[in-house]
Amino acid sequence: MPRLDYQTAGESHGPALITTITGLPAGLELDVDLINTELRRRQGGYGRGGRQKIETDSVEFLCGVRRGHAIGSPLVLKIANRDSRLDDLAKTPPVYRPRPGHADLAGSIKWLTTDCRETLERASARETASRTAAGAIARRLLRHLGVETFGFTRQIGTARTDVSVREENWREIKKLRDASDTYCPDADVTEAQRQIIRQAKIDKDTAGGKLETHVFGLPPGVGSSMDWTTKLDARIAYAVMGIQAFKAVEIGLGVGVAALPGSEVHDPIYFDSAKMNDPCLGFTRPTNNAGGTEGGMTNGMPVVVTGTMKPISTLLRGLPSVDLNTKSPEHSDYERSDVCAVSAAGVVMEHVVAFEVARCLLDKVGGDSMTELESNWLNYLKLARSLPLEPPEQTIA
Repeated sequence: MPRLDYQTAGESHGPALITTITGLPAGLELDVDLINTELRRRQGGYGRGGRQKIETDSVEFLCGVRRGHAIGSPLVLKIANRDSRLDDLAKTPPVYRPRPGHADLAGSIKWLTTDCRETLERASARETASRTAAGAIARRLLRHLGVETFGFTRQIGTARTDVSVREENWREIKKLRDASDTYCPDADVTEAQRQIIRQAKIDKDTAGGKLETHVFGLPPGVGSSMDWTTKLDARIAYAVMGIQAFKAVEIGLGVGVAALPGSEVHDPIYFDSAKMNDPCLGFTRPTNNAGGTEGGMTNGMPVVVTGTMKPISTLLRGLPSVDLNTKSPEHSDYERSDVCAVSAAGVVMEHVVAFEVARCLLDKVGGDSMTELESNWLNYLKLARSLPLEPPEQTIA
């Protein structure tokens, strides 16, 4: 079975986004409603711009599916762009004044042009609709094995919630998140975040924040310490940093480990035989500073990821820049944009994390079909709970 992977194609104002996913087990139910629900969440959130009123994202399967199930061949998804105007020079004119903080300047120099248009169209966060759809399919696969992901907005500007997310309360917190238009499970903090976004709009400015994703139900051993490219935490960090405008990724306590001694950082290990049938296999921790990973592998605790998103680079009032043709000082161009996309970015983050977890899980237990995958998964858990295993009988040739 090929390794789980995906590729995306398409520009911000092109006709469509195309995603090709390889390595899905045959028989996986493809929940279109789940995918479209997550695409709608990605388009939501207080502070979004005018494009979200134009686009109504929904997914269409082009191949790799029969009667609602993956068949094991590459799965190709299409998300149409209603606002398709890439070749209309009247609506998408050349951009000669790069925006500070965006890909405009670096991309124009890289491809030896003074027109930033092609770079900004591809570098746009519009393509994260594809990654959200791929991640929603990965979440469907994970749910078959009892693994759940949950993400929310921890902070916008200075407005931060201190809500504690645990395996026993995350579903209730999810309801509170879904009732908030900043995707923050704290009504008072939501209103404070709204006020920060409103003020940023008045000031013709933008706002950033912090997002958090939790993954529940993973036993120890998903990921690897044998090769740096197969470490789960490294793959998660790569995927999250690949989301537009993200500037930092933390696992567990993250940067907080720098100021503490090891005795206050590392999570003690205990064993509780009453919890042998739980995902932790009986190995318990009073804390989760490691964020569910040690040595590039899951350790039985929930995986906890924090991403930091900078304020969006496109400011209504512009910033000092230069004209790439004349090199004379100018203000940066304005492209239709959001005041704050933190909430939407949290949806993307939750789904890229889910995809990387699914990728490493399939690397661990594999299977060309869902039947084989589920059997391999249950057998792994059975063997892990049976440790120490009886040594194999020695045979003499």
